[in-house]
Amino acid sequence: MKDFSFYNPTKVEFGRGKEELIGSYMAPFGVKKALILYGSERVKSSGLFETAVKSLAANGIDYVELGGIKSNPVISKAREGVKIAKENHADAILAIGGGSVIDSAKVIAAGAVYDGDIWDLCNYQNSPDAALKIFDILTLSAAGSETNCSAVITNEETTEKFGFSSPAAYPSVSVINPDLQSTVTSHYLAYSAVDICSHCLDLYFTASYIPEMTADHIENILKTVIRTTDILLKKPSDYEARSEFIWAASEALNGSTRIGVEGNRFDTHLIEHSMSALYDIPHGAGLAVVLPAWTSWHRSMNPQRYERFARNVFGVQSGKEGVEAFRNWIVKIDAPVSLKEVHIPENGIDQLAAHIFRTIQMAGMQELYPIETLTDLLFSMR
Repeated sequence: MKDFSFYNPTKVEFGRGKEELIGSYMAPFGVKKALILYGSERVKSSGLFETAVKSLAANGIDYVELGGIKSNPVISKAREGVKIAKENHADAILAIGGGSVIDSAKVIAAGAVYDGDIWDLCNYQNSPDAALKIFDILTLSAAGSETNCSAVITNEETTEKFGFSSPAAYPSVSVINPDLQSTVTSHYLAYSAVDICSHCLDLYFTASYIPEMTADHIENILKTVIRTTDILLKKPSDYEARSEFIWAASEALNGSTRIGVEGNRFDTHLIEHSMSALYDIPHGAGLAVVLPAWTSWHRSMNPQRYERFARNVFGVQSGKEGVEAFRNWIVKIDAPVSLKEVHIPENGIDQLAAHIFRTIQMAGMQELYPIETLTDLLFSMR
């Protein structure tokens, strides 16, 4: 293994009914007033919001709230949350939702103790050194935000989708009850599955070195996601499959897949972030479009890794067969594999390539991805 540092302070409370205890998980941290964040009003109509606030009240915790956090969360909403948190002297954020809500919680938690505009820190170069305590009740697994210290958010005025990573942004406690995800739609299950796979595959295919143990771990996550997605599409209430799917999502981005790894990047995410920033498509849907084309293009740069992927994940022999098997699985779970399917027009490709290139330049990867390469890659996704 290469040298590494590993730190993950998030406590996970996993199991049925654990959301009823959220107040008791927050109270030991001295929380007196929380800003509760959520997305749609389904959080209230389902009774989950009421369950949470009852638990807060039972533990002497007051709250204010902010709903309407959207998929592909935006900085204007985060700024609204910062204002509410500061004006009401909130000392913690409770996110009830998936990755978009939790990412927003991280941005707001940092902004609530920052004197300037929080967008200043969302550029992958700076990072907050302090934040309010963050807690969450997870209702959609994909981003892994419940057990990591990163956040991604879109500035809708500049159409930039950036973020930060900071130890201050780890949730203190994440509550995961698989039953709360049994009503996730089949489309969002598919998008989530692809997102989880992309967290693994970006690293797996681009790293210059992966120890055997870590490679095995990544492959096991991939096989678990593929197996459990197939089960859940047929039986969404399958608790065992849902549990494994959820934990695979956390493991894919909680730092464990980077143990002893060297030279990895997140190429497909850099490409997709421009797609969802410009066209506001679901992140997982964009990745479903990017991954088949990108792996076909990238395969020759790391042929041995692709051959291993083919054998160990799909039971085929060549890297080409592995890439084809992965694409076929994406199609099987009814996720999009073309720009047309996510309503990105062919006449928008040049603008999209230029947008991606600006992000690529920030990452110092312009030699690998000159504008001509990006344009060709996007045309292969039509």
